[in-house]
Amino acid sequence: MSLQKIINGATTFLFVPGNRPERFEKAHQAGADIVIIDLEDAVAATEKQNARINVIDWLQSNPTQHTVVRLNPRNTPAFDQDVKELVGLVDAVMLPKTETPEDIVEVLTKLGGEVQVIALIETAKGVLNAERIALVPGVNRLAFGNVDFAADIRVKADDTQAQLFARSALVFASAAAQIAGPVDGVTTNVLDASVSLRDAEYARSLGFTGKLCVHPRQVPPVRLAYTPTADEIAWAEAVVQRAADSNVATVDGQMIDRPVVLRAEQILEQAWQSTRN
Repeated sequence: MSLQKIINGATTFLFVPGNRPERFEKAHQAGADIVIIDLEDAVAATEKQNARINVIDWLQSNPTQHTVVRLNPRNTPAFDQDVKELVGLVDAVMLPKTETPEDIVEVLTKLGGEVQVIALIETAKGVLNAERIALVPGVNRLAFGNVDFAADIRVKADDTQAQLFARSALVFASAAAQIAGPVDGVTTNVLDASVSLRDAEYARSLGFTGKLCVHPRQVPPVRLAYTPTADEIAWAEAVVQRAADSNVATVDGQMIDRPVVLRAEQILEQAWQSTRN
């Protein structure tokens, strides 16, 4: 399966600091669909060059691993050095602080048009431009940087009501651009798995199809949240089966029409993806 398809179907994305190479393999063994090696927030300015070296060594030694590299933001010296040293080596990147389509275009121009991009939206400007960003060829997913976004609009990081518009904007932009659903931001509580589960279930209810994780113990609850339940699968199978019979117009009293069948097919696709990951 191509990396593009893997990213499109992924529900769990696990960050690992670029300056901690001893954790790279452990991160891949933690069960996340995608590992994101971070060159940005998790790495101090004085350690960024060593982190790049670590990333280059990993990419050259593990070309088949499902690895995404989070670059530094555009218009920073660190970004320029990132793309200069990673050109020809990286297949997929996450661009933080994505605010305009031009941000994506520059990444693709400097790294090559075949590179897959996850656009991390972390500011009000980025949210308002989300529809245009999602339409840029090469953008696989939008992701929500909830902590930075909360700081940008001056609210608490866990204020879901204040961030509802932003999350919905990313969902709508992804659907309008016909790309995979967006990836929700991090849960800062890394000790209580129930918090990650609750946050992931909330995001899924809004239309998100994945979540960023900052600790391996967050991966199982997030995966659980995005795995259809047995009842959901049974309903979906009944809808798809009976939709093939033109004489059956309802399931459990619900009218079957094309949108209902489409939703059932989406649930079965999610269930299939969960068995592959």
